[in-house]
Amino acid sequence: MMNRYQAFMQRLQNGDTILIDGATGTEIERRGVPMVDNAWNGGGALTHPEIVRQVHEDYIRLGAQVVITNTFSTSRHVLRDAGLEEHFEMLNRRGVELAKEARCNMAAPNILVAGGITHLSFTRRIPPHEELRANIEEQAAIMAAAGADLIMLEMMSDVERTLIMIDAAQKTGLPVWVGFSCDLDEDGVPHLLNGPTLVEGIEAIKDQDVLLVFIMHTEVEYIQACLEVLQANWMGPVGVYAHSGKFVAPNWVFDDTISPEDYGSAAKTWVEGGVQVIGGCCGIGVEHITVLKEVVEV
Repeated sequence: MMNRYQAFMQRLQNGDTILIDGATGTEIERRGVPMVDNAWNGGGALTHPEIVRQVHEDYIRLGAQVVITNTFSTSRHVLRDAGLEEHFEMLNRRGVELAKEARCNMAAPNILVAGGITHLSFTRRIPPHEELRANIEEQAAIMAAAGADLIMLEMMSDVERTLIMIDAAQKTGLPVWVGFSCDLDEDGVPHLLNGPTLVEGIEAIKDQDVLLVFIMHTEVEYIQACLEVLQANWMGPVGVYAHSGKFVAPNWVFDDTISPEDYGSAAKTWVEGGVQVIGGCCGIGVEHITVLKEVVEV
């Protein structure tokens, strides 16, 4: 009998298009979870667990088949910068538990819980490589022990750190997905945020046993160019998790966020081009996923 992860991957092999969640961090910000200097709202699992859980439930109610934990800001080095390192184990464990509780509350046992991890630092103080490896091994192990179904590497923007994080996360035995974050150079060529080209990023992970790659935390208007590169160089399934708006520390600013209807129109083009897994990153909330549901179900 297939487990929930195997069933999800079988759907991809069958050619299905699958809806996943929208942003959690910016959605709990909308609902009043306070920001933390240098750690955004990564403390929400302790201070406002009911809001975090409710956001997960709202996405599941709309049909999301994957929910990503609110752990983007709970890497050990991020919490250290915020003076919250003592809560490292608790925040990562509770992040997974809250997503699982939402899955249970919604009577949706087949929903995947993805433990979200990044190397990003709000102070730009990313630890040396071996310290990063140890930190990610520990964080992923906490998530695996708490019951995550997979590890989602979010906002990968550096080839060497991406490879370190893949190796560290795979020590858990869980599947690992990779989300590249990109911009375009003056010639319109997609690059990872820290400089290497997207092609270089893709080439680096081809033999790393990664089964699903996303363009994530990337401006909506850059997605199509990134997809063209990804689909020309990657043979596996592809996902999109775009963002809209901007970060002005310590808040996400929603003033110029794309409308749900316009996001849906863009997503329709991506799906028609072969994207199989689709959701949204920062600024993309419940109203956007409501529209995406209709795109996926067409």
